Amino acid sequence: MKDLLYLTHRIPYPPNKGDKIRSYHFLRGMAERWNVHLGTFIDEPGDWQYVSVLEEFCGETKFIGLNPSMAKLRALTGLLNNTSLTMPYYASNVMKQWVRETAEKNDIQSVVAYSSSMAQYVAPLTATGARTVVDFCDMDSDKWRQYSERSAGVKRWIYGREARKLCREETAIASQFDASVLISDDEASIFHEQTDIPSSKIHTVRNGVDTGYFDPELTYINPYASNCKAIVFVGAMDYWPNVDAVSWIVKEIFPSVRAKNPDIVFYIVGSNPGREIQNLHNNQGVTVTGTVEDVRPYLRFARCVVAPLRVARGVQNKVLEAMAMARPVVATTMALEGISFDTDSGIRVCDTDQSWINELQAVLRDDEADRSEPGARRHVTDNFSWEASARSLAKVVTGI
Repeated sequence: MKDLLYLTHRIPYPPNKGDKIRSYHFLRGMAERWNVHLGTFIDEPGDWQYVSVLEEFCGETKFIGLNPSMAKLRALTGLLNNTSLTMPYYASNVMKQWVRETAEKNDIQSVVAYSSSMAQYVAPLTATGARTVVDFCDMDSDKWRQYSERSAGVKRWIYGREARKLCREETAIASQFDASVLISDDEASIFHEQTDIPSSKIHTVRNGVDTGYFDPELTYINPYASNCKAIVFVGAMDYWPNVDAVSWIVKEIFPSVRAKNPDIVFYIVGSNPGREIQNLHNNQGVTVTGTVEDVRPYLRFARCVVAPLRVARGVQNKVLEAMAMARPVVATTMALEGISFDTDSGIRVCDTDQSWINELQAVLRDDEADRSEPGARRHVTDNFSWEASARSLAKVVTGI
């Protein structure tokens, strides 16, 4: 097997949040074709227990602890050095040295950097003849632009600055690398328009969903009380777009819906809920679970799954997983970017307060309490396979 260097900004295991899901499945796919050397950061103490899982199918590995508080302080140097805050956040002399030593000891044929923040370690290898690929996944600079538009005061200025600086850096990275990967055709088009990178160097590699794991026909225990109608949101609750989404639903939408449906409950399922989200717990039928061992029962027995994202980029795993579990989905247009769907997919699109109220009430009026959406599952089974996505990435890496 030829040698490949894979760099990720967060340990790609367990695959329990967006970036870790994508990086894990791509790591597994590449490990079937190359001898993969993995360099990554660990920003949650509990993730150190999974190091041995990745060592089993990787070559050389480097796991570096990243303290978020110290990283935030380090990020501020970007204000002095006229760079983004993202790059110094993930700057590490230890990682830089490991990459150099690994390249010297092994015949690295290809390098894949997951996210723009890890591309800074690949620059010294661009002259070695190794094929360099950056998986931007989403265009992070455009996400910061959206943050800026929804903020005010100092935050608006900082977010706007980050959008501009990071876009400049993304353009420089894409110019230096042999290929850039984006998560959807829409994202690739935006990237091309904003960076002017030739479309021949930009490739789309979709996300996928593990339909064997997210299978509604498996046996689950209902986590909800028998006398309630549950709607659920699933996602990491230390991620600002998710916080914004559920806060909006609880404050602006849920009270009106519950006034006509007193047996409705709203479950917010996801890790690391901050004080803002914790304060929503037991507020007029709202339950905040925090981390759960298995999200599938919460999806399987919900009347519907909501994805009320008002800031989003790329393809939302939370939507794909809900579709794989054959659940009705109510979502904003932004949350559905990159997910084409048929009329029988059970997806309801809402972008105004009143449309959200109307659609949720319609779902709750459905006499079939355990309504299934087989069209939704069929759609992701046919179009969002991790195996197919891994093959697509392999073609980009090999330059085919």
